[in-house]
Amino acid sequence: MQDDLFGTPEETAPPSKPQTKADTAAPRADTDESATEKKAATPRKGSLQAVDWSDELRALGAALPPNVRLGTSSWSYPGWEGLVWQTALSEQTLSKKGLEVYAKHPLFRTVSIDRSFYRPLSASDYARYAAQVPADFRFMVKAPSLLTDALVRSEDGRGKEPNTAFLSPELAVQEFIAPAIEGLGKNLGALVFQLSPLPWHMLERLPEVIDKLRTMLSALPALQPHAPDGVIAVEVRDPQWLAPDMLPLFANALREGNATYCIGLHAKMPPLSEQLRLLRKRWPGPLVCRWNLHPIHGPYGYAEAEKLYSPYDRIHHPEPELLAELGQLVNTFAAHKQLVYVGVSNHAEGCAPLTVESLAKSIVHPSAGQDSTRAGKSQ
Repeated sequence: MQDDLFGTPEETAPPSKPQTKADTAAPRADTDESATEKKAATPRKGSLQAVDWSDELRALGAALPPNVRLGTSSWSYPGWEGLVWQTALSEQTLSKKGLEVYAKHPLFRTVSIDRSFYRPLSASDYARYAAQVPADFRFMVKAPSLLTDALVRSEDGRGKEPNTAFLSPELAVQEFIAPAIEGLGKNLGALVFQLSPLPWHMLERLPEVIDKLRTMLSALPALQPHAPDGVIAVEVRDPQWLAPDMLPLFANALREGNATYCIGLHAKMPPLSEQLRLLRKRWPGPLVCRWNLHPIHGPYGYAEAEKLYSPYDRIHHPEPELLAELGQLVNTFAAHKQLVYVGVSNHAEGCAPLTVESLAKSIVHPSAGQDSTRAGKSQ
């Protein structure tokens, strides 16, 4: 059953041209409105308004399985003008006020709160976010680096000394789990411990780190009494975690800690197909995936991707094969009534909203996407 569950999709090829925001953000014509009504509906200058989503985009969102939640990493990007915002304001304004508009997008049912990685957030911080979204919206939240970085780092990012708080059970509850539960409540979705790359001396003793992870996960309170769709997930940035001798140990630690593996689509990690080996060992269970960085930039290419892709308003490096593979995986989990959370970064293809739209199409119309890809290959 599991071999069928994680079947390999057919090969795909890049599309003939990149997507741009003009391809997807055409406004809907409202022929029944009177001129007076149109004038009254015109947003005042400088206000933040959602795009008038096309009927096609609304239909695509309605066709997604209810247990599938797609979204982006954060929401404060002026370059999403015409895709999410009618007229973009400053990044600072979008950071404070953009979430409410973001959550109205037909495809966005989740979003990753990334600022929590840089410093722990309070319950009131989370509550402010929850107050801006509908009841059926769920958040993905990154754990503070205080817990997930093995080294205390200097301002230039270099490791200085061991982090005594690394994978601390007490601090994990106090600084992350408890505030997120209190503030987000039923809007809590996936809480992700993204473990930073480990120094070599710790990779050489990875079973000890896995045991430390098991201890922390086992100490965390259950999410379901407070958040029915709550999931604890662990993402890693070293391929050694998935080595044949380490993978069973890692899977057991996740199982004993009632956690799942978060697929990290990142240049530092193996392809999706290789990461599925760990998900097979945690089946049945939820799917949590974070599409972080296009491999063309290399494992440390965030700065390069940011420079090339900004302002994140179009697709630069399409990944049709990965979209087809991920779409098939999402459909498999959805068909088995498992929760699905997928967060997409601007650094994946260049524009997260357009990547999410392409992924939604691969989920809702998988055969159409494969047929068009095969046609493109034959030309």
